[in-house]
Amino acid sequence: MAAELHVELVAADRSVWSGEATLVVARTTSGDIGVMPGHQPLLGVLESGPVTIRTSAGETVVVAVHGGFISFADNKLSLLAEIAELADEIDVQRAERALERAKSDTDAAAERRADVRLRAVAVH
Repeated sequence: MAAELHVELVAADRSVWSGEATLVVARTTSGDIGVMPGHQPLLGVLESGPVTIRTSAGETVVVAVHGGFISFADNKLSLLAEIAELADEIDVQRAERALERAKSDTDAAAERRADVRLRAVAVH
């Protein structure tokens, strides 16, 4: 049996994903990080970007995350996001419209959120 780590990904308003995984890749203020079972303890700040979870069942779960924290200790990974959306839940046309609207309004934060949503769907 492959080594596993327990993952809890929660947003301010709900639990987004919970389960066993073999690898989680996330973007932090220090750069992209991959966490596997047995990783050294860590605490970091999440940047907006896709989080990729390779489940123990061999599936890939992609989540668009917008800020938050990542913590790992004792083979338990916690991702506490300000906003998190499963790639399956993202309406691509709506995200594309939001991206265009943000560009025309020169709203950098909204543009970044829409871009992350579209990148999460593309990875998925």
